[in-house]
Amino acid sequence: MSKTIPLDQTDHLPLWRRPVGLLFVMAAAMPIAFATWSALLNNFIIEVGKFDGSDNGWLHTVREIPGFLAIGVIAIIIFVREQVLALVSLVLLGLATALTAWFPSMAGILTITMLSSIGFHYYETVNQSLQLQWLPKDRAPQVLGLLLAAGSAATLVAYGLIVLTWQAFDLSYNFVYMVSGGVTALIAVVCFFAYPQFEAPNPQVKKMVLRRRYWLYYALQFMAGARRQIFIVFAGFMMVEKFGFDVHEVTGLYLINLVINIVAAPLFGRVVGRFGERNSLAFEYVGLVCVFLAYGGIYFFSWGVVLAAVLYVLDHMFFALALALKTYFQKIADPGDIAPTAAVAFTINHIAAVFLPALLGYLWLVSPGAVFVLAACMASVSLFLALLIPRHPEPGNETVFARFVRAAPAE
Repeated sequence: MSKTIPLDQTDHLPLWRRPVGLLFVMAAAMPIAFATWSALLNNFIIEVGKFDGSDNGWLHTVREIPGFLAIGVIAIIIFVREQVLALVSLVLLGLATALTAWFPSMAGILTITMLSSIGFHYYETVNQSLQLQWLPKDRAPQVLGLLLAAGSAATLVAYGLIVLTWQAFDLSYNFVYMVSGGVTALIAVVCFFAYPQFEAPNPQVKKMVLRRRYWLYYALQFMAGARRQIFIVFAGFMMVEKFGFDVHEVTGLYLINLVINIVAAPLFGRVVGRFGERNSLAFEYVGLVCVFLAYGGIYFFSWGVVLAAVLYVLDHMFFALALALKTYFQKIADPGDIAPTAAVAFTINHIAAVFLPALLGYLWLVSPGAVFVLAACMASVSLFLALLIPRHPEPGNETVFARFVRAAPAE
């Protein structure tokens, strides 16, 4: 990696070598491995690993443990720059993904999943911090939307190749995992040497930061993590277990999601910038309540596969509005709090993720529909919390209650 350059002195660099350029390259590199792993996972664990619903719950509990331990990033960035840690984490994610099919037993799958998850969660923690440090507040929603679109576009290419070649060339799980993981790792290594180190203007606090005035952000992160687990763990699993989707059919469903997100994510960025975080998040959570209740109806009332596929697409689309949670924190945070709070928030986001998949895996064996009703209840709690965000959040005006509290120094 070359010399260190302050952010305000990067205008002379070619566009592709500027900080935003690196964010876009990383946004495209990460899902090549992670999204491919996710697309094949349900078929892989059912066909090769012989997993049932409970086994699947334990797999995702193990996968989320590194997210719960993301607070360890604070200790690492004392010695390693965030930009370096992001790229090293991408390499780990890529290599672990590449080796996934080498360990088809339950113990092997859990172990390699843990390694890939460390790479994914540590990358995501640092990447979120870099985005909020490197992007100006007035342009952050729009650029974050474009970054989501870039990740969707890269994943679209990967999924398109799977759909076109899986049956035509009788591909194996090992081949697809090796190629996708290897590409992600290779891109990260190239970025390590191709980009200078970018120096943000505000030094980051390198210790754990918990501030009372961030309480609403913490609560929203906790509920988002709990709610997200039900979608990640059980929505795709339902498509394979209940409706018998094959690899290319599951991937085809993901492709529809990606095409929509490529168009919708930049629009969502503009929506957040125009209507604010409160309204954007409220719209997301109302939509998710309806989607999860309809998921439950698939089991309670035997609704069909077409509805399930439509709901899966809508579910994925609503989650794109979660970028509003990032910009809400960017507006209320002290500049030096971004890196440590990103780590703390990731840990809070994954508190429920450590135990919820395993517990709900047992509930799934008894009543899959009840799992989705519970998710609707979680989305309702998130909706209530979102309505506590003020129209114009800023330090000292973090919640709607701030107007009733006499101004005091930030903690």
